[in-house]
Amino acid sequence: MAQRSASKRKRQASPTQQQHTHGKSRCLRILRQLSAYLDDELSANICEEIRRHLGACPNCETFVTSLRQTVSLCRHSPTPTLSTADRAAMRKKILRTASSR
Repeated sequence: MAQRSASKRKRQASPTQQQHTHGKSRCLRILRQLSAYLDDELSANICEEIRRHLGACPNCETFVTSLRQTVSLCRHSPTPTLSTADRAAMRKKILRTASSR
């Protein structure tokens, strides 16, 4: 009987968990817009759609929370100084990559 109760609890989502009722394609569409969303570059309609999605999708909500923390850490970290040689090497790689496309 204890086994049956444990398996029943596993099947039931906790009150804080929500069912993921939409397909992955919707999540991908939302995730592609997150950078612009966090930078306030989207229309009010799209922002509202993203907020509704995040409220219904714990996976995306966790991802956006992590992304916000990452952006905050990057904004508050000092920018490293590159040597002249490092800058030249980076520029060369960027130009090589851009020309190969």
